[in-house]
Amino acid sequence: MKKSFLILTMGVFMISNSAFAAENIAVVDLQKVVSNSAQVKQLKQEHEKKMEELNKIVINARGEISNTTDSAKILQLEEKYTNEFNTKKAALEKDYSNRLSAIEKNIKDEIAKKAQQDKYDYVFAKSVLLYGGKDITNDIKVK
Repeated sequence: MKKSFLILTMGVFMISNSAFAAENIAVVDLQKVVSNSAQVKQLKQEHEKKMEELNKIVINARGEISNTTDSAKILQLEEKYTNEFNTKKAALEKDYSNRLSAIEKNIKDEIAKKAQQDKYDYVFAKSVLLYGGKDITNDIKVK
C-alpha cells in the first residue's frame, strides 16, 4: 500500500514537472516591491501625521475635561471629543484603506505589464514558490 502510494506520488510529481517545464515562470518579492514604493512611503508619512492630529484631540480633551468640575459638563465634553475622535479616525482609516488598495492595484498592474512584456506564463510571489522562476523583483518599478 505504501509502495503504491509512493509510486503514484512520484508519477504525479513527474507529470506536474513536465507540464511546467515548457512554461515561462517569474517570481516577485512583493514585500520588497512594497517597501521600495515611493507611494507607500508617502502614504505612511501622511498617515503618521494624521495619527498625530488624532493624538492632539485626545490631549486637548484630557486638558479640557481635567479643568472642568461640573459632572454634567464633563460627560458632555467626553461625548463631544469621543464623537470627534471616532469620526476622524473612521475617515482616516477609510482614506488609508482606499489609497492602499489603489497602490496595490498599481503594483499588480506593473507586474502584469512586465509579465506580458517578457511573455511570462506565470508570476508567483517569491514566498510561495519554493524553487525556480526568474526573479523580476528589481524590474518592477512602482511610483
